[in-house]
Order: sequence, then C-alpha cells, then structure tokens
Amino acid sequence: MSDKTVLIVGGGLDGVHAALEHADAGARVTLVEKFPTLGAERIPRDRLISPEQAFANPDLEKVRNHNNIQILTYSDIQKINRVDGKIRTQILQHSLLVDNSKCNGCKACIRVCPVNMYNDFDERLDFRTAIDFANPATGKYNIYREDMPVCQATCPVNLDIRGYVGLIADGKYLESLAKIRERLPLPGCIGRICPHPCETACNRQYLDEPISICFLKRFVSDVELNQNIEPVYETPEQKYPEKIAIIGAGPAGLTCAHDLAKMGYEHIKIFEALPVPGGYLWVGIPEYRLPKKLLQREVDLICNMGIDIQYNTRIGKDITFEDLQKEYDAVFIGAGCHTGLKLRIPGEAEYEGIIDCVTFLREQALGNLPEAKGKLIVIGGGSAAIDSARVGWRMGFDEVYILYRRTKKEMPANPWEIDAAEHEGIILQYLAAPLEILGKNGKVTGMKCIKMELGEPDASGRRRPVPIEGSEYIIDAETIVPAISQGTDLSFLSKGHNLKLSRWNTFEIDDKTGATNVPGIFAGGDVVTGPNIAIRAIAGGKRAAVGIHEYLRSK
Repeated sequence: MSDKTVLIVGGGLDGVHAALEHADAGARVTLVEKFPTLGAERIPRDRLISPEQAFANPDLEKVRNHNNIQILTYSDIQKINRVDGKIRTQILQHSLLVDNSKCNGCKACIRVCPVNMYNDFDERLDFRTAIDFANPATGKYNIYREDMPVCQATCPVNLDIRGYVGLIADGKYLESLAKIRERLPLPGCIGRICPHPCETACNRQYLDEPISICFLKRFVSDVELNQNIEPVYETPEQKYPEKIAIIGAGPAGLTCAHDLAKMGYEHIKIFEALPVPGGYLWVGIPEYRLPKKLLQREVDLICNMGIDIQYNTRIGKDITFEDLQKEYDAVFIGAGCHTGLKLRIPGEAEYEGIIDCVTFLREQALGNLPEAKGKLIVIGGGSAAIDSARVGWRMGFDEVYILYRRTKKEMPANPWEIDAAEHEGIILQYLAAPLEILGKNGKVTGMKCIKMELGEPDASGRRRPVPIEGSEYIIDAETIVPAISQGTDLSFLSKGHNLKLSRWNTFEIDDKTGATNVPGIFAGGDVVTGPNIAIRAIAGGKRAAVGIHEYLRSK
C-alpha cells in the first residue's frame, strides 16, 4: 500500500482522524483545509469543557508531525478530473496575510480593525472583524480579504463594478466608461439588455434596493453618444503574425476578436453566416430593446482594430471547416444557438403559419416576414417568448397571446418584461399547453390546448405541470410561434471531426482556456453553454482569447 495516495478534503475532526488512519496504513496523504488552520470547525460532543479547550484535539500534533501527511491549509479545490484511471486535482493555496511567527497574540489588530463582516463560524448570527481567529488552542491569525466584491464575482466578465460606479458618483462619466471597456467591448448593448445577475447579488438590497448596475453602463455609454465622441480601441505596436479564424460575429466571437486584437494579433477574420453583425443581438433581440444603430456602432469600433468580418459566409457550405483548420493557426467557434426547437405535436409539420421563435425574430429583424394578420399565439415562458409576443404586437397582429404551462411565478422570463408585455395588452394564458395544431387548406387555423395544474417539483425545482383530463379547448389563430428553447446547428462540422460534444450537442471545453479536445480549436458562448445571456457569451469569448494566446505563444 506504500504507493497509494489519498486526498482528504476538510481538516475538521473527521478529516484529521481519516488522515491518520490512512497514513498509519502506509498511504501518502494530502489533507486540504479551506481555513488557515486545522480543526477550526470542531464541535465537542463527548464532554463538557471550558471555552479555552473547545478546539483541543490531541490528533492535531500527530497529523502535523506524520511523515506520510502533507497539510495544505487555507486552500481551495479548483478542479478534479480523471486522467489514465487516476484522479488529478488542482489545488489553489492562498498566502496567509499575517506572519504568525512574529505574532504574540495581543489581539490589538482585532480591536482596531475597521472592517465588520458576517461571522461564518456561528452561521452568520453575529459579526466579526476581518482579522480571522477562530481556534484558541491551535489557530493562526489571518486577515480575511475578498478576492473581489460579490457583485463583481457574480458578473460573468468580472467587471470592476465598484470602480466604475464610484467614478459615476464623482461625475467622471467618460472615465467610468473607459473602466467598463477594460473588460467589456459592448457596454451600450449590454447596458440595455443584460438581466444583471450582479444586481441580484448586490449587498445594497439588504438595506433598501440594489444599485442599478446595468443601467449605469447604459447611462455612461449614452453620455458618450450625446457628446458625439468617437473613441478608438487601441492595439499595441508589437504585432503577432498568426492567423485566427472566428466562426460567428455574435457577442462571443466579437469579444474574442476584440481581446485578441488588444493583445496584438492583426490577422483576425470573423466568418458570419448572416448579412449583419451581432448574431442573436441583431436577429434575436428586438429593435425597441436594442437599437440596431447602436449595435452597429459598437461593432464598428471593434472592426476598426483591424478585424475583418466576412458576411453571408456559412462554414460547411461556402468554406469547409477543414479548410479553416489548414489556413489558420487557431479557430474559435462562437456559432450560438440559432435553431428553434419543435413542439413535437400532431399537425406541426403540416400547415403554413407555424414558425419557431428563432426564425420569427430573425426574419422580422431582417425585414422578411409577411404582413401580420389575425391572431398570434406564442408558446413558452422565457425571454424569447416575451420578445416574440411584443414584436408580434408591434407588427400589427389583431390579438397576441402567450401560452404557458405553469403560472406567472414559475416563468423564467424577467419579471419586468412580463409586466411590460401585460401592460401593452398581450394576453397571457397560464396553466395551458398545446396538444395539436389545427389547420385547413394547408394553413394554420388554430390550436387544441389542455388546461394544466401544478404537481410535485421536477428536476428544475419548479412544480411539474400535470394535464387536467377532459379540459381540452381550442384557440383560433393564424400564426403560431413555439418559443420553448433553442439548440445548436453543428452541420458545418464534417462527420469525422473528432470534437467532443455533450449530450445537448454543445462543445465540451476546458473551463480555463475554452480549448476543445482538438488542439487549436476553441469554443465559447451559447455553442458551449446552450442558450444563455449575452454577458456569459462575452465571458466565453474572453476566456477563449486568453486560451488562444497561450496556445499560440507556447507553440
């Protein structure tokens, strides 16, 4: 057993005991603890003891002095994977910010520390200072420091939110915009459409309400627009010679190109199947939410860095994927999720007038939809369903309905968008699901539906909708738009591509670099995550840019 290695996560009572047990049996043990010292969370259950003895554990010294045990305190598990039948772990060990060899335990630092924070040891029932000391018998002092504020950590691209909000508070609007652009090349767009997960985490909500982090980006972007300022996205003088191909001019592809150009790459070409830039930003988000003129301006700023976008070019048809691999030193795939999923009910493929939400929004954005007549029914409860319905209302349909199988409480769309749809006069029918598409003479005439009731929660945590027997009814309609989800279209890949895909037909990548299992091929955005928000697609593009840079410089 001498060649056996064991990883134990957690340096509490059980972890210490397990480490000794395996080490005494001859195994080489690594003991990982997230706190600065071992035994920090031990709760005695066997006897009444005084507070100063509360954490005394005779096994601690045995563990520290055992030749077969390596102790990594103040450490986090970053990644665990299996390689050639063995488990490989990536561990990040933080540095203590107090030199405990020079500390005499006077506790003066605790008395004068100005930072108050929740005390994790007593389940956040009271507060402590940022000086961390939780083990009177064996503990070490340490200063707790946030890696980044909670809002910044929640933002997929880790914007310096406190920095740019503070600059706005000081009236330095253009400086604030420059701070945003350090990590976000599309501030005006994201400032209009982002569902702002950062605001959900904002600590200000515990006092009154979150700071309007998202709209502040829009505000400073509009200041620049109103002052007719045309910024320049600068690139370094030293250039790299490698050629990089990017599939898709959506938020992931544009960001990847921007960041690579910012590093010094000058031979970057984006291949876009559509005649317009922005991907889903252009053809999926309506004009009233994101003006095309604004989007085009921010794309132009990126292109001015020396980036070429080749429109109306579909990979697999106009250019083969294999040719890209041969002609370019690295390829980034940011093709998005531009395939609307089907309802899979009778009549769906038989009649003209049923069109999935992706096609509906795209054709409307490109000006290709026929004149709106009669009644429109949209099926679904997400943002795409709300957008489709509100676009249909603006197109001039006589009545617009949204059919959703759960209640308003369970709708995944943003609450403010649901309220806006209701305010505009869109009729939302809850607890209803489609059964069959009805038609006559080759055209849709309506839809047979059934009423639902909520049962037990499903895997998503929401209560499962259950059909009510005998509650069928019919809704008349001339146009039906399923908005139930979106998927990838990977038809541009050849049959023997060897790229590893998930069961959702998305690319499996390295979480740190965006690299696929094929060297030189990277991916990011919806084609990795599935349909998601734009700011996460941007994060995927940024991650891949760093990965591509590291890959090319290591060759």
